[in-house]
Amino acid sequence: MRKLQSDENFRLSIQNARAEIANDRAKGLRPFCIIATAGTTNTGAIDPLNELADLAAKEKLWLHIDGAFGAAAILSERGGALLRGLERGDSISLDPHKWLFQSFECGCVLVRAAPLLKSAFQIKPDYLRDVHRRDEEFNPCDYGVQLTRSFRALKVWLSLQTFGVAAFREAITRGFELAELAERELRARKGWEILSPAQMATVCFRFGKSDELQTQLVDEMMKDGYALLTSTELRGRACLRLCTINPRTTEEDIIETVRRLDKFARH
Repeated sequence: MRKLQSDENFRLSIQNARAEIANDRAKGLRPFCIIATAGTTNTGAIDPLNELADLAAKEKLWLHIDGAFGAAAILSERGGALLRGLERGDSISLDPHKWLFQSFECGCVLVRAAPLLKSAFQIKPDYLRDVHRRDEEFNPCDYGVQLTRSFRALKVWLSLQTFGVAAFREAITRGFELAELAERELRARKGWEILSPAQMATVCFRFGKSDELQTQLVDEMMKDGYALLTSTELRGRACLRLCTINPRTTEEDIIETVRRLDKFARH
């Protein structure tokens, strides 16, 4: 496994990917897969999907796109523009319990060539001989590691039937807008540094030079009880992170959250 350096925008570098593939081949190794990200959980960064798809096609590699957080944004106009190339993946993973607002847990993988899944995971023990007498029947156990599993997809289907795709599209767009509002509110106050601008409903920032202060701010907000934010690290620097995908969050919630953060930071 090769963990590649990202660029200044926290995206997978196409140059690094190309060079590592060449290096591996020169060592007699056989690269087989590139894993790209469609909206990282940490910053919302999107890898250059079209360029990576071109590289994967040229090198005859599988392209898996990790869209656990961001892939669902393709339902919105803004997300669709940012995620061009997503449709070129050989497989895509996404978590509906994130930006499709489902209750935990609900994960999904889409594979372009479904028979490949079956050839990898299907088992035919003697006690399942009745299940496999009809080849045309679809059995979920043939397409993953679990022989028995719950019907997690039902809640996604019910949500789409009840609210409609337009409601999801509107809620996703709202997430984009609220993160951008948070960034504007932070930039309007002295002392705040934006480490990763708002993208895919995520913005990362910090106050002052102390890493410990960022942790203290998380604790202060937790004790205050008004809003929850988390800390993370970007290039070795601790920072705060807001992810604004809750469809019930209001503009007033964002403004008040930043106001309280600013008060605690200055204190």
